[in-house]
Amino acid sequence: MTTPPNLPEASDGLSGNGRVYSGLNSSYFDGDAPVSHAVTLLVDNVAQVLEIGLPGSAQPGVRWPVDEIRQLDDTAGSEGVILRWTGDPLARLHLADPDLLRHLPHLNRRAPPKGRGRLAAWALAAVAGVAIQIGILVPLLADRLATFVPPAGERALGEATFEQIREALADTGLPPLNTCDNEDGLAALEAMLTGLGVERGTEDAVKVFVLDHEMVNAFALPGGYVVFFRGMIDAAISPNEIAAVMAHEVGHVENRDPTRHALRSAGSIGILGLLFGDFAGGAAVLFLTEQLISASYSQGAESGADEYAYVALEDAEVSPAALGDMFERLRDKYGDTDGIVSHFVSHPTLTSRIDRSRAVVREGAQYGDIISADDWDALKAVCD
Repeated sequence: MTTPPNLPEASDGLSGNGRVYSGLNSSYFDGDAPVSHAVTLLVDNVAQVLEIGLPGSAQPGVRWPVDEIRQLDDTAGSEGVILRWTGDPLARLHLADPDLLRHLPHLNRRAPPKGRGRLAAWALAAVAGVAIQIGILVPLLADRLATFVPPAGERALGEATFEQIREALADTGLPPLNTCDNEDGLAALEAMLTGLGVERGTEDAVKVFVLDHEMVNAFALPGGYVVFFRGMIDAAISPNEIAAVMAHEVGHVENRDPTRHALRSAGSIGILGLLFGDFAGGAAVLFLTEQLISASYSQGAESGADEYAYVALEDAEVSPAALGDMFERLRDKYGDTDGIVSHFVSHPTLTSRIDRSRAVVREGAQYGDIISADDWDALKAVCD
């Protein structure tokens, strides 16, 4: 039999302050066996319990707290009232004397759910588990897997992602976003890549595309894809600024940062898709596309790409400060992050990157332009 804990015991199990009911025609089912027991009933107003005595039974009496007794609505055609105690899901009291109900004030109150603390603990553990997977395990696994992805696999991923980006940026119902294909402009890009010492003419060589879109951005994709938006070229005031951005993105390619980022994003999206039901993957594709366009690499990856760019620019006899010049205009237009916030954003602050680009400039060095003025004019018109 179940007795609630921490209740004061009556001296004989049936006596106490309150009114004694004979329990005539009332019966008790303990839930363990399909046998009813005749009962005597007493409401102890001091201890606030209903004492259920079982005369003639080898079992001890049961004591139910008054405020935890509930009435069952469905009595299956039985006369009288059926009561239950919220602490015992199986036991039932078939009450024939309705006068007792006056002493049970919470018959129709909803019983408080059991185990709320445990449920909350499990929920917090689940949230923490997902956070650990997305924030720690997925990045670690992605970093390891990136070194095993074959070049052909990276190229296929980059090509597929590039086409997804073209489709995502196009207006609804229209063909994919155009790539700029002015031959003189593309030749100027090739001249810029050659000047930066980027390997050309091989299957694994970096592939550069310009999308006809006003967005001021450039990014790298897996498989050696570097993508510029027309808006970035329009925003530059010299070819060296484009060369600096180009060198930075090639640095990401050389360090395989886009592949790591794609694997991390895909892993995180997969986990979230399982949680929220996006099994078809439509939202995942769009989210992954957005993630790769605005790729937020770690501060270490960004700094590494910057350092690669400084070396490439120096070797091409172009001032590394060109990268800072582009960043300075971006900072003036879009602002910067300062103070403690800068330690939690993915990119180092623009101010720190501007200062670094100018600090590495060799004193007294003679720098020039990466391409000729005619090539620069052609590059500015690459989307015409």
